[in-house]
Amino acid sequence: FGSSHPLRGHRQPTKSERAPAPRRRSRPEAMARGTIKHLKRMFAPKHWMLDKLKGRWAPKPSAGPHKLRECLPLIVMLRERLKYALTYREVKMIVMQRLIKVDGKVRTDMFYPAGFMDVIQIDKTKENFRLLYDTKSRFTLHKISKEESTYKLCRVKRVTRGPKGTPYAVTHDGRTLRYPDPDVKAHDTVRLDLSTGKMLDHVKFEAGNAVMISGGNNTGRVGVIVHRERHPGSFEIVHVKDAAGHTFATRLQNVFVIGKGNKPWISLPKGNGIKLSINEDRAAKMEKRK
Repeated sequence: FGSSHPLRGHRQPTKSERAPAPRRRSRPEAMARGTIKHLKRMFAPKHWMLDKLKGRWAPKPSAGPHKLRECLPLIVMLRERLKYALTYREVKMIVMQRLIKVDGKVRTDMFYPAGFMDVIQIDKTKENFRLLYDTKSRFTLHKISKEESTYKLCRVKRVTRGPKGTPYAVTHDGRTLRYPDPDVKAHDTVRLDLSTGKMLDHVKFEAGNAVMISGGNNTGRVGVIVHRERHPGSFEIVHVKDAAGHTFATRLQNVFVIGKGNKPWISLPKGNGIKLSINEDRAAKMEKRK
């Protein structure tokens, strides 16, 4: 065959002889489209106690002073707890009439995240509530007097300095308190006047003071600090003794001081923060049925 015949064998070009393949244009990676605005009911916090089978969705709390899994949105409070509304639309009508106050401020967002120690006021029904935990780690709307609704307790997360060396304290509910008392340090508790936003008093985090547990397996229990174990570089442990004489331990960040000595500055929900054993709880329920 001649050199140009189609059946004549040809040597394959080597890698270096081959023409480079045209470069493919890389597509830009898909970008995130902002925050997720939905929440499936199965993934809603368990302490909201929503039914599994009554709908696919749950209310997604707005961004606010308390974390999504540590808050109770106003819609859950009004519809599931207080039963002042039956539907989403009814809740919207209540909040848009400016009837609900959280910490002395009107809130018209029905997804507003109310949290631990917040004061909820409904002037139309002359009711005041403080959001506290029961011993089963659930939020309870504890009814309080008008005098008690004028203040709240805030746990100090840190004390630092801002522009021009201005000292300020940051609290568990996202407040910034400028020029705090020099004695106030992290983990202490301050009593706050809701009308002015000013500190009225403070209590130190020290042995012998009354505390309420706001996280972990002992959430909602009330007792007195016995001892603080320091573990530099790890979690510090606090030992607490309740009114029934039971002692338990939890992490430092779960402990919220609520009073000097064994006298709390706030009224406590039913049970006074004493956790019952399974048998005691069952006996109490059986007694109630009689």
